[in-house]
Amino acid sequence: MTGRLTLVGTPIGNLADISERARRTLAAADVICAEDTRRTRRLLTAYDIHPPLLVSVREHNEQGQAARVVRWLAEGRAVVYVTDAGMPVLSDPGERLVRAVIGAGGAVTVAPGPDAATSALLLSGLPMTRWCFEGFLPVKGRARQQRLAVIAAETRTIVLFEAPHRLRRTVTELAGVLGPERPVAVANDLSKRYERVWRGQIGAVLAELEAIEPRGEFVVVLAGAA
Repeated sequence: MTGRLTLVGTPIGNLADISERARRTLAAADVICAEDTRRTRRLLTAYDIHPPLLVSVREHNEQGQAARVVRWLAEGRAVVYVTDAGMPVLSDPGERLVRAVIGAGGAVTVAPGPDAATSALLLSGLPMTRWCFEGFLPVKGRARQQRLAVIAAETRTIVLFEAPHRLRRTVTELAGVLGPERPVAVANDLSKRYERVWRGQIGAVLAELEAIEPRGEFVVVLAGAA
């Protein structure tokens, strides 16, 4: 199998954050697979990149499209995978695609780029020596309560993603489980024009969040248990 799948990190907000290697890889690709082809086409147009083939590989079709990617690699094509923003696979599609290519004996490499998890961690002011990534919490039910209990006992710094319409609910539940004095940082729209970070004890940060209408992307960074 002479082709190669490259996972390319794309900007999480600021278009200037793309690496030169990422641009070259995108420009040289025979096929670009994207979580959302409309968003990716706008991104590529901004860099004056016009791929021979742009195809959708998202959560609902990833398994089937993985078989096509394996065939393209067997034909010697250079295939790139990008998600809507940041690094693929991390709380985004791509895991099944990577597993299928590796299972078929194909080559996978990464052109690193920005990601919201480490960016928020760096801005949080919380301990960074040992940390863990929890992604998105389950939306409801027993699975959510179990995850919250695990987070409450975790001694490492914890990084979570959350959607704007669930942000206040999640921070409220975290305050109830972890206690209102646990240090937290909530980052919003990282690398964008109106980037903002709320820092302090959960109870105080929650009071600040109650005064805004959450919009955009949020990352929650929690201090670990003592």
